[in-house]
Amino acid sequence: MGNRRRGHTHAPKTPPSLDTHSSNTLRHSDHEQGVKHRICMVSDFFYPNMGGVESHIYQLSQCLIEKGHKVVIATHAYGDRRGIRYLTNGLKVYYLPLQVMYNQSTATTCFHSLPLLRCVFVRERITIVHAHSSFSAMAHDALFHAKTMGLNTVFTDHSLFGFADLSSVLTNKLLTVSLCDTNHIVCVSYTSKENTVLRAALDPEIVSVIPNAVDPTDFTPDPCRRDNSKITIVVISRLVYRKGIDLLSGIIPELCGKHPDLCFLIGGEGPKRIVLEEVREKYQLHDRVRLLGALDHKDVRDVLVQGHVFLNTSLTEAFCMAIVEGASCGLHVVSTRVGGIPEVLPDELVTLCEPSVQSLCDGLEAVIARIRTGNVASPATIHRKVRTLYTWRNVAERTEKVYNRVCRESVLPLSARLHRLSSHCGTVAGSIFSFVAVINFLFLLFLQWLRPDHLIDVAIDASGPHSRFGQHVSKKKIKTPNPAVDLT
Repeated sequence: MGNRRRGHTHAPKTPPSLDTHSSNTLRHSDHEQGVKHRICMVSDFFYPNMGGVESHIYQLSQCLIEKGHKVVIATHAYGDRRGIRYLTNGLKVYYLPLQVMYNQSTATTCFHSLPLLRCVFVRERITIVHAHSSFSAMAHDALFHAKTMGLNTVFTDHSLFGFADLSSVLTNKLLTVSLCDTNHIVCVSYTSKENTVLRAALDPEIVSVIPNAVDPTDFTPDPCRRDNSKITIVVISRLVYRKGIDLLSGIIPELCGKHPDLCFLIGGEGPKRIVLEEVREKYQLHDRVRLLGALDHKDVRDVLVQGHVFLNTSLTEAFCMAIVEGASCGLHVVSTRVGGIPEVLPDELVTLCEPSVQSLCDGLEAVIARIRTGNVASPATIHRKVRTLYTWRNVAERTEKVYNRVCRESVLPLSARLHRLSSHCGTVAGSIFSFVAVINFLFLLFLQWLRPDHLIDVAIDASGPHSRFGQHVSKKKIKTPNPAVDLT
């Protein structure tokens, strides 16, 4: 991974020999720097739910607001959190009354969300709709409706999918339909890009790689918090099958039997917790295996700094933010070699293993041996190497280039969309979704007749160049949001 460039956004190349063309391009680039966009981030996954997608949307939105763009977020209601809320720096969030079907993803008919999303897009005068996550039905709906309304669209894929099982086949077909006429797609790793291009049959030129990031000031080492009389392995993950918890349940008894001073500190919640509790009970490891349960984001760093080694046992990952957070806190990382993980950290900061109990145990024992002999980098040294690798402001700059490119592109009219759907998605699926696109267009015309756009009140800008809130977004550290307040 040494010489591979992360986050290249395929900017148009300028012939260096043409002086006049170069100067025109430079002026055009300078003009783009002054363009401010009105962006709507859409996903089923946002706060108060916690996870990588939620953190990505929030941090990216804050950095885009810092750069002068207007950003609003549309997600579904979470319990009593519904309506409009405001987060830090005037970030407006619409919690829409849509029914959740499974795992925080909404049910979809491709029509019932159009009135709500149209109201948000028109009220906020949105120019770019940026949808997140293949798992989010609301994101796919938003892409479909935005293209019907003539808005530019961007999609960020945060996950890897297979090709063989039924769920993957169905999801990949849906992704093909959603992305065939989307302006631009962003993936978080090169592995994720290859996966998405194959799944959705995309032109690689419209797919960019922009990695995730962490705020290094939130994840700083503190060696004083470690108990050096023992070696602590930290695991922070959702306790689900995809995160390799079955592998972890095999690693714990084997290593604890070999190393009496070895302890495990495990944070996270999920259906596989019972497996770890059974292992702890069977081998009487209550004093050496601590299950912390679900952690608030603000508490993650306090857990990480207690460890010497960070262990990731994921079976599939597009980009693992957890290992970057662990390394930023000065821990040596041991991880499975799957998905985009080999791209994330330099070789000297991570030990990669095959996704098997034996391989992970071998990797952990090698790291433990180096810790015992003192042949490991200090936490401060590891932190210095990590803190410049991934920053949210760099992610925002690259995403801004994608927005600038997208705004120069035209949105396909209905006739061209129908042709693209029928030719790109296959005879059966193409015909079905062409019919759905026509119905969606007619439904939009009906809504525009029922309540014309000019009768929808324009919302007061809470962010962007015309913000009425008078907030000055300083270039200080961006925090995880405090509890939002109602707009009442």
